[in-house]
Amino acid sequence: MTPSPRSGSSSGQHQPRGGNPRSGAPKSGAPKSGGYKGAGAPKSGAPKSGGYKGAGASQPGAPKSGAPRSGGKFGGPKGGAASGASTFGARAAARTGSGNRKPSQTGARPFKNDQYGRNLGPVKNRPTEQNRRPERTTDDVDIHNAEGVRLQKVMAMAGVASRRLCEDMILEGRVQVDGVTVTQLGLRVDPETAEIAVDGMTIQTNESMIYMVFNKPKGVVSTMDDPEGRPCVSDFLKKRQTRERLFHVGRLDTNTEGLLLLTNDGELSNRLSHPKYGVEKTYLVQVRGPMAHGVGAQLKDGVELEDGWAKVDSFRLVDSTPGHVLAEVVLHSGKNRIVRRMFDAVGYPVERLVRVKFGPIALGDQRQGSIRILGRHEVGHLLAEVGM
Repeated sequence: MTPSPRSGSSSGQHQPRGGNPRSGAPKSGAPKSGGYKGAGAPKSGAPKSGGYKGAGASQPGAPKSGAPRSGGKFGGPKGGAASGASTFGARAAARTGSGNRKPSQTGARPFKNDQYGRNLGPVKNRPTEQNRRPERTTDDVDIHNAEGVRLQKVMAMAGVASRRLCEDMILEGRVQVDGVTVTQLGLRVDPETAEIAVDGMTIQTNESMIYMVFNKPKGVVSTMDDPEGRPCVSDFLKKRQTRERLFHVGRLDTNTEGLLLLTNDGELSNRLSHPKYGVEKTYLVQVRGPMAHGVGAQLKDGVELEDGWAKVDSFRLVDSTPGHVLAEVVLHSGKNRIVRRMFDAVGYPVERLVRVKFGPIALGDQRQGSIRILGRHEVGHLLAEVGM
């Protein structure tokens, strides 16, 4: 008797490793708790006692790491702009016959099928004057481009959702074009020039834009080329990526490890580095212990350095082992070696320093020395952080 094939697979066929290819997400690979081993962090978001083992800290509310990642761009204007559909809505409804259509799936989440990114939740534009975007409130703005592409098609091509769900999002008033809320189908736009936002997240329709995270190991220079022949960022890029002109956002000194953003978006790079936008950076700092009471308060109040006063935005003790203390500090200053100099000033020279977060982007469990492409939600949060 010929044995029948096993349940769940057909004879002569083999499924690829890593789970169902249609699922879009491999099995979770979150590291186990235990000490500080380079790029991972326990699920709780802070290392458990017993050692400093993670170059990245998971953030509250984020999905378990190990989800695939991808690139994209959105994160933009606040809602509340008046509809500009009056100039094209009537004839669009007549053409499509959908002027009174009711959405079939209210509240569909955009980019839910994002293959390689982390969903950071809804974008929250920071309420600062520098980051506040101008709102369009007139109802007579003509944003229709007769030679353009249908808005729902542009959204679907950008990976927001299926075309049908994109139409529902438009009818629900969740889509803005150039700051004007669109509530009727039929609008045509120029994908090269129109700024499209869904739930406040600007969609990146320019496929040439690159956004990546590099987990820099100790001993690597934060440059694309080093005349002294030391290891640098370009040594970790693929050949096709070295042909792009990439900017590294901010710098990490040679002995500092962790998150370094790489992009060819010059405007974003400039804004993330500019002090007026006050983008926060999070570091894990290992020093000799025990630490005296009040050091954290002293760092938050400010210490005097050779180039002026500096202070951290927040300080907390994460772990302690015999002879060592692990602390987490958050600050928005981008001055050279600022963390090391501040801890030197309070009498605790840094033994090991790892940047685990830059703005809304967290290192998570990314392997040290690896480079990954940012997901669409991650890019959108970065853009919103600096008002783009």
